[in-house]
Amino acid sequence: MFDEKFDVITFGSASRDIYLKSGAFRILKDQVNFKTGEGICLPFGSKIEVEDILFASGGGGTNAAATFGLQGFKTAFVGAVGSDVAGKEVLNDLKNYKIDTRFVVEKTERKTNHSVIFSENGLDRTIMVYRGASDDLSIKDIVLNKLKAKWFYFAPATSLLCDTLPEIIDFAKSNGIKIAMNPSRQQLKMSFNKIDILFLNQEEASLLTGIDFENENEIFKALDKICPGIAVMTKGGEGVVASDGKYFYSAQPDESRKIVDTTGAGDSLASGFLAEYMRSSNIEKSIQFGLANSAGNLSMLGAKTGLLKKGENFIAVPVLKQECTENNLCINK
Repeated sequence: MFDEKFDVITFGSASRDIYLKSGAFRILKDQVNFKTGEGICLPFGSKIEVEDILFASGGGGTNAAATFGLQGFKTAFVGAVGSDVAGKEVLNDLKNYKIDTRFVVEKTERKTNHSVIFSENGLDRTIMVYRGASDDLSIKDIVLNKLKAKWFYFAPATSLLCDTLPEIIDFAKSNGIKIAMNPSRQQLKMSFNKIDILFLNQEEASLLTGIDFENENEIFKALDKICPGIAVMTKGGEGVVASDGKYFYSAQPDESRKIVDTTGAGDSLASGFLAEYMRSSNIEKSIQFGLANSAGNLSMLGAKTGLLKKGENFIAVPVLKQECTENNLCINK
């Protein structure tokens, strides 16, 4: 049983997510007390009517795994939950996506991670996060020689797992396992010279390279030196840009997409990209499928709802492909 080889194994957090949507949430502009300049406000001591509520599993590691499971890949998840009702619900949800949970650790001393997502209009939200069992996952909980896969996918991680990630990456490389990674801000200090596909948003790319996010030319020159594989930078509503050191790719999302909830948009794009890349090794197709998978996710409430199923039709947006030169966006590796 433990000698089974997976197409992909994901690493990251697992949580119980509670979505609350209400028109009664009021946005208060305040540059002094809120670092974003705005806050969700409620009248203290009152009962607030909630128009919609959803209970679902979440966390970057399980969100990505859901895409792979829906696309028919043999998928396992490495993570931790608490020995509580929420943990059991997360595990049951993963099994519904045909995700193998044999590598999930149950922590008796910590509760399962929880997120409560407050949304006023679906586009903007405030998330209250309880970081529990997932943050206690360490290398001693992972039996590396049992992890047999073609790919490892690392979702954003914090706490103990960050400290031992280099050991897991070294194990992967020594066993011919390819690595895709969507790092947290805490992980930007590590080396990415063994990563095959690196996913970053504009802010993370800017922090990693020390270059203003609007200067894509210089950012990708730097990323092509930092990461020997494919670098993918997401730009929110403006789409995706990517480089493999030989060609530069860019695409914008489908203008007709409907946005209901932005939770999980980054997870769905990165996992969608990797799902298609595992199938075809084609970067253009991977960008198209990643954007379509994200668009499906954005169209519904929840981080896993709306993800594309295997064989489902989708709109393939145009992808611009340019050869990399010293003066054109990126340099050859």
